[in-house]
Amino acid sequence: MRFTRSLTLAAFAAAAVSAIPAQAADPVFTALPTNPAGWVATVKGTFQVGPSYPGADDMDFVAFPSISFRRAGTPERYGAPDDGLSFSFVEQSALTIGFVGRFQGGRYLKNDRRLFGLEKINWAIEPGLFLEYWPVEFLRARAEIRHGINGHDGFVADLGLDIVQRYGAFTVSVGPRLALGDSSFTRTYFGVTPYEALVNGQVTAYRPSGGLTSVGVTSGLTYDWSDQWSTTGFVSYKRLVGDAADSPIVKRFGSENQLGLGLTASYSFDSGM
Repeated sequence: MRFTRSLTLAAFAAAAVSAIPAQAADPVFTALPTNPAGWVATVKGTFQVGPSYPGADDMDFVAFPSISFRRAGTPERYGAPDDGLSFSFVEQSALTIGFVGRFQGGRYLKNDRRLFGLEKINWAIEPGLFLEYWPVEFLRARAEIRHGINGHDGFVADLGLDIVQRYGAFTVSVGPRLALGDSSFTRTYFGVTPYEALVNGQVTAYRPSGGLTSVGVTSGLTYDWSDQWSTTGFVSYKRLVGDAADSPIVKRFGSENQLGLGLTASYSFDSGM
């Protein structure tokens, strides 16, 4: 596997204000003691290594910040390492619904010179909606549906299930993932036009359909150093399936196996608001 190091700042993530998803009756995390009339802010910095573009066999280094708010006196809620940036507008004991957004990096010739002749794909922002449900206090189900802007204009969805357990200062989570995309999404990242095939000379024309694009698993380990500080290490694995896996771009230049590793540092404080 080839490895490249290119530092990327996801400006979308820097501007996003996210609300940590809600959990069932007994929260995983404890509340930060502060003024009960105010708001607690949580600032995070995430450093992640993952495929340089969907289906790639080389990897990029990505760094981005995020910030979230919760009412003082309420516990910090669990959020999986691969959740999109979220802001909830419906919060019940076990059900949360809200807005979500993700940043998807682009695909450029500099990522891999073998991509010569294939159309450049710009970075994309994917706003949408999420729903999550806690049937029991240690099990979370989450679904996201989003629409691409700029890099692609397709619809994508992510489905996940997480088992979450707290052991003292440690919180462990693990669960399966499914990813889907419509034909507009798959043709953007995995399709090859006849002209591109002619210019590139190493791939054949290919017109994929929408459907299931990957299956995988995500696991995270969080350690609370104090009520304010915590760090989370995480690993994710995706296996491309269906028309995405059959793409000549993946077969010729990339890999069906998509691995991601990352570390997040988090600091919570009374915002004074």
